[in-house]
Amino acid sequence: MTAQIPVRAGDRDPDGWSYSDTQAIRATLYLVLALSDAGIVAAAFGLSDLLRHGNFTDMATLSYWLIVPIFMAASLYVRAYSYTTLIARHLSIWKAATAMVGATAATIMILFAARNSTDISRVAFFTGTLFSLAGLILIRLPLPLLIKHLGSHFFRRVLIVDGPFDHPIPADIERIDAAALGIRPEITDPLMLHRFSQIVAGADRVTVSCTVEERERWSLYLKSVDCYGELLIPELHNVEPLGDPSGLGLASVCVSIGRMDLRNRLLKRGLDLVLASIALIALMPAMVIIALAIRIDSPGPILFRQQRMGRANRLFEVLKFRSMYVDLADQRGDQSTRRGDPRVTRVGRIIRATSLDELPQLLNVLGGSMSLVGPRPHALGSRAGDNLFWQVDRRYWLRHTTKPGLTGLAQVRGYRGTTAREDDLIKRLESDMEYLTHWSLMTDLTILVRTVFVMLHKNAY
Repeated sequence: MTAQIPVRAGDRDPDGWSYSDTQAIRATLYLVLALSDAGIVAAAFGLSDLLRHGNFTDMATLSYWLIVPIFMAASLYVRAYSYTTLIARHLSIWKAATAMVGATAATIMILFAARNSTDISRVAFFTGTLFSLAGLILIRLPLPLLIKHLGSHFFRRVLIVDGPFDHPIPADIERIDAAALGIRPEITDPLMLHRFSQIVAGADRVTVSCTVEERERWSLYLKSVDCYGELLIPELHNVEPLGDPSGLGLASVCVSIGRMDLRNRLLKRGLDLVLASIALIALMPAMVIIALAIRIDSPGPILFRQQRMGRANRLFEVLKFRSMYVDLADQRGDQSTRRGDPRVTRVGRIIRATSLDELPQLLNVLGGSMSLVGPRPHALGSRAGDNLFWQVDRRYWLRHTTKPGLTGLAQVRGYRGTTAREDDLIKRLESDMEYLTHWSLMTDLTILVRTVFVMLHKNAY
């Protein structure tokens, strides 16, 4: 595996901040704001109840168990916690108010349907709503100032320079000289793509200045690392297009917007953590038995580790139960497993046929390098026919714009096993691209259910 290439010494700016921390900082701010909103709404209705009745009645209980959850759900629905919302004060206030009004209306309908509306003081209820709106507005007034103070620590912009460039660069934009780091947009070199992905990891907007001849390859690079990416187009500078997305005062063309925003990644990650934890606990006895069987059957480690391409085309180490003899194992995956393969042990035949050899990847899911559902990760030496996977179809790199999965749409459709022909890979690739285009939490849940019925498969050997 290629060593990490630092953008600068220690990969930190003079203040000691890590340039890959911007998304974590934003996620933390969103969480703090969401918890503050919930506290404001609960406190507002509690205060209203106290002022109206002199003590806490059913009104306070109602706010904790009904109004606050509905308000939080409405806030997530209107995307009240996002970068574009928080940098625009009026938009942030509008979305918070919309969520509060929606929560109020929903609560009234629920109380009316339950015939409990007569037990609630209308004065206290609507006073609580007004207090909530006031608190939600007040907490949002200083947010743009806080975000401006954080600057590049809150939103990281990177300029990749591949060729001559003499235009002034604002202080909050990071300049990276591709030639100085030995980075070339070579689409046939997975290790080069891995190095580039490491350098721009965590960047929110990546702009590339390059020659006309290199634009196509840089465009594919930007699409493959799951970021908002754009190319500077000098011939359009005199046209002066509206807006300045690059922040450089130069014309640019967006070529990539990333597959998932932070909100959807958090939802998907939450689903992974919950279900993977439950599965790991439930399957632990079976995993212990398999581990003992592997140890007794043949000498060597219980787990097999192999480098594979992960999210944003960065390499990671996948875990599997060892199913081959140690001296015959293929670390690069240059040779696909075939029926009756002499490299496979007796226990290995059983766990491969039942897909139980994949269970240790639950640890990959918990560690964050994989997801429960996504395109399956492939070894670097994998071939379709006589060609390496990425030589068959250049869209292959685009399937890595999300985390690889323990299962995926291609697998539940039966596209698994050896790839003796190029068409075997293309069918899987088309399914992967369909999954990425139409992703939703319901899609993930559907694929997980369907996986149960295809664990035993004629192509699993």
